[in-house]
Amino acid sequence: MLNIFKRLFRSGTSPDFTELLKNDGIIIDVRTSGEYASGHIKGSKNIPLNTLSGNLSKLKNKERPIITCCASGMRSATAKNILKNQGFTNVHNGGGWKRLNQKIS
Repeated sequence: MLNIFKRLFRSGTSPDFTELLKNDGIIIDVRTSGEYASGHIKGSKNIPLNTLSGNLSKLKNKERPIITCCASGMRSATAKNILKNQGFTNVHNGGGWKRLNQKIS
């Protein structure tokens, strides 16, 4: 029961996003291409949420660290769930891209 509350309220430790990137991690920005063009994290890949399921082949290694991000964290949470359901094992919701960028800079 405690684990359910931890997941709901995101208690516990937050991943070290900088360390994930050092270990061959990748940032997937799931905003629209227009949103991405208006600003994004350098080196991130833009795969809009509505096209993610059709672009899984671009993410060949299912064990590679993946950090999802969007504008606020809602779409990136959905993207994380899609990836996890497709067998990707090291997926983390980075939340909003601006805040994530501050954490890794």
